[in-house]
Formats: sequence, structure tokens, C-alpha cells
Amino acid sequence: MIDILQSLIPTVLFFSAPLIFTALGGVFSERSGVVNIGLEGLMVMGAFVGIVFNLTFADVFGSWTPWVSIIVATFIGAIFSIIHAVASVSFRANQVVSGVAINMLALGIGVYLTKQWYGKGQTDMVSEPFFRTDIPILADIPIIGPIFFQGIYVTSYIAIIFAFIAWYVLYRTPFGLRLRAVGEHPMAADTNGINVYRMRYIAVILSGALGGLGGSVFALTIVSNFSHSTIVGQGFMALAAVIFGKWHPLGAMGAALFFGLAQSLSVVSGGIPVLQNVPQVFLLIAPYVLTILALAGFIGRAEAPRANGEPYIKGSR
Repeated sequence: MIDILQSLIPTVLFFSAPLIFTALGGVFSERSGVVNIGLEGLMVMGAFVGIVFNLTFADVFGSWTPWVSIIVATFIGAIFSIIHAVASVSFRANQVVSGVAINMLALGIGVYLTKQWYGKGQTDMVSEPFFRTDIPILADIPIIGPIFFQGIYVTSYIAIIFAFIAWYVLYRTPFGLRLRAVGEHPMAADTNGINVYRMRYIAVILSGALGGLGGSVFALTIVSNFSHSTIVGQGFMALAAVIFGKWHPLGAMGAALFFGLAQSLSVVSGGIPVLQNVPQVFLLIAPYVLTILALAGFIGRAEAPRANGEPYIKGSR
């Protein structure tokens, strides 16, 4: 049993980290009242920037390259999300349509530039991805150490730490209170001197930053290159985690861990007796089937922020 957990837990954390980052971005955006269907596109942009930067500057930054890459991808994701903010907040466009446009635009830009710069449909494999490592001291703890702290990616625990930081920001700071107020009753927030447009811009930009971070972490830990199929439904899975987690940072993290478990089954099935005889195709589609089942059984009981998806017009009632 210990051996099974030792192979399963790090893999679950490995697949969950990109979903946690991106889902947290979705929580910030939707808590402010802006639906963000564009999480998939933000992850695509983050993955593209992270891989291209890594390939370009590996000789300059050496072992620090993946860390600098995800920082750059985070910054570019934030800038890219401004398109959605302008359309949804300033122009009061349909937020679902704007999000879909973000998905299509990001993939188009990524594939086009990859073809132009590398002359083929995918980039080369990066030479400086993230590698598995042991956490000093913690890895030596009997039983717990080998399961949770040996052969893991540091980004997995950074994602979990981010979830608790996001919870603290949303529920224990004045900024979080203002952001949630904007998503629940923007008119009341405006009456109390809160700039609804500014708060929503900040929230969408935060979602872009975290989406770009999630996409780059996915690319630099799981696939190590970029192509049209690098991010295949991960952003939509993160969006499902937002809903499944009731628009709460820790709930979204829990849902992301659940979906990460579903994705890890196809990798670790060989070492789990119960799954050894299950056809591989069933394990590969398990994450998407479980996503649908989870939402089908849960979405009716999950209440979104009241103003979610509704454009705000200053002075309207």
C-alpha cells in the first residue's frame, strides 16, 4: 500500500498544480462578476510563452530558466487577459463570447508563431524543464516523507500555498471584501465608493496571470514542448474546478486535486492491481468523464456570485 501511495500521490500533485493555479485565476475573475471561459486560452498563451522563452534563454539563465520562464509567462498571461477585461468590463460585451474568442485567439497566435519561428507544427523539446526533487528534511520523515516529499515537483506545493494565499486575500483582507462585493452587488459596492470597473479589471488580470502561470507549469513539467495539442482541455477542467469548488479558493484546489487524481490513473495504473486490467482508453478519458459527472451532479447546488456574467453600467439600477 505504501508503494502504491508513493507512486500515486506525487503524480496526483504533479497533474493538479497547473489546474490549481488556473482555477484560482478563475475564482478571482468570477468572484468579481466576470465569467472567464477563456482560461483555456490563457493556459495556451502561458504554455507557449514559457516554452519559447525557455528554448531561447536556456543558455543565459541555466538551471534558473524554468523559474524565469514561468514568471515571464505569468506577466504575458496578465497582459493577454486585458483583451477580455476591455471587452467584458469596458465594452460590456457578452462575457462567454469574449472568453471563447480568447481561446481561439491564443491558440491561433501560438500555432502561427510556432510555425513561423520553428518551421513545423511544434517547438523543440526544452533542455531546462522542471525536474522532480526531494524536499530537504521533510523527505526523511518515516512513511510520510517518501509519499509526500520525495520525487515531487516544487511547483506542486507552490500551487497549494497559492491556494491558501488566495483564500486569505479573498476572505481576510479589505481588497478581497471589495472584490466579492463587486461580484455580489456592484451597485451597492459603487454606492460605497468602490470602483467596480477597476476591481473587475484587477480580477481579470489576476486570472490571466494565474492562467499563464498554470499553462507554463503544465508545459514545463508535463510535456516540455508546445504544439496545438499541448493544452487539451486543461483550462476547461480548471473552469470546472472553479464551479465544483463553489467559487472558493480551497474548494477549487480540492476539485483540482480530484481531477489531478483522475488524470494520474492512466500513468500509475500499472502499479495498482485494481486498475491493471482496465483498458488504457478508459483511463485516458476518465478525467473528462469525471468532470462531466461531477458538474452534472453538483452544478445545480452550486450558486455563482449573484452578479456573475452581468455587465455593470455605472448609474444603472
